[in-house]
Amino acid sequence: MLLEKTTRMNFLFDFYQALLTEKQRSYMELYYLDDHSLGEIAGSYEVSRQAVYDNIRRTEAMLEEYEDKLRLLEKFQQRQRMLQELTVAIQDDDATLEARLALIEQLKESD
Repeated sequence: MLLEKTTRMNFLFDFYQALLTEKQRSYMELYYLDDHSLGEIAGSYEVSRQAVYDNIRRTEAMLEEYEDKLRLLEKFQQRQRMLQELTVAIQDDDATLEARLALIEQLKESD
């Protein structure tokens, strides 16, 4: 569960980091990308661990809200699945040309 949350937050951060403040970006990078503890981040910024914790939780909620509205991660994951299906269809000698073209059309429509 923890790994799934970390992976999701990293993806959401990749998509929406431009919408965050510098402090939010910095805390998220240190916590999720560089694997710093709350105490280490708090020490670097001379704030309490609670302040760092609160900022990170608020930022996580903001990222989830952005995703609820914009769906960039969902669309990315959908395109990745379609590309995987297309790759399999191309490698499958039994797949028809129509099936391959249908997957290409789905991929085009996903944008």
